Amino acid sequence: MSTYTHESMINHHEPGLLAQLAETLHVWRQRYRSRRELASWSERELHDIGISWSDVAYEAEKPFWRA
Repeated sequence: MSTYTHESMINHHEPGLLAQLAETLHVWRQRYRSRRELASWSERELHDIGISWSDVAYEAEKPFWRA
């Protein structure tokens, strides 16, 4: 009879290709959404966080795959 311990049941392998791809797609979607939301902020909101419209334009024009 074998006994399973908590340590023996943990997967010690690195994330697989599918997990890495899923994470990349998640990051890309998050960047896209964040940039679109930032582009919709008012002048007052941008002033409150200390960025200009030119900063927003620069960020919003970047493709989602660029950090």
